[in-house]
Amino acid sequence: MNTNFDLAIVIPCYNEAERLKINQYKNFIKNHKEVLLCFVNDGSTDHTYKVLKEIKNHNPSQVLLINQTANLGKAETVRTGILKCHQKYHVEKLAYLDADLSTSLEECTSISKEISTTTYCAFGSRIAKLDSTIQRKSYRFLIGRIIATLISRQLNLNVYDTQCGCKVFHSNLVTELFKEKFISRWLFDVELFHRLIVLYGRDQLKHVTKEIPLKSWLDTEDSKVPLSYFFKLWIDLISIGKAYKNSNNLIVIEHETILE
Repeated sequence: MNTNFDLAIVIPCYNEAERLKINQYKNFIKNHKEVLLCFVNDGSTDHTYKVLKEIKNHNPSQVLLINQTANLGKAETVRTGILKCHQKYHVEKLAYLDADLSTSLEECTSISKEISTTTYCAFGSRIAKLDSTIQRKSYRFLIGRIIATLISRQLNLNVYDTQCGCKVFHSNLVTELFKEKFISRWLFDVELFHRLIVLYGRDQLKHVTKEIPLKSWLDTEDSKVPLSYFFKLWIDLISIGKAYKNSNNLIVIEHETILE
């Protein structure tokens, strides 16, 4: 069994059976032997787990499948996958990516190449440019920009897009960034930036992270974030802001997972 990979990509999955692009995953696995894919089934109620097992059986040595017995939310699902990959494999870079491949596996791999001895975190950004294809529904774009502006002000960082679901980290950061449970099920990206600020300070953080404009991003139907969360989001943001004034407020909660 191969335990050495250049990159591990964690893919959280909740009721994704109809949206998983099986052939794209299989082709990527075939053409990128240096990459480990880690699928984490977040207590799906459809046949997501069955589809994921099909992908794993295609090349078991390159796929880690984790089955959570309850729906714990994207934040905890990503955290579980990142920590399992870090513990089980020798891997230099770890990333997470949305299961619908709004950002492609290939682009995530390309972004991972930005990680170096001086860059410890690289993340995709949905910045529309002449040479890019960024397709977002108008209402999502407008809501997203409002949220992004508030997040940037809370962080006091000039970040355009904290919420893009493609982020890559050097393995040396994993323990400090992911050892503690996140406060919010959906805004954990914001918490990651807060944790990076705690580690490096705002001034130094600018020198060890890179925000990479995506070449392509395709909006998909059936978002897993309920529209009603837009109203709860503000409460989460306030809670996060208060919590990270004192980083000792974080709490570790154990849960049951099945590793295959």
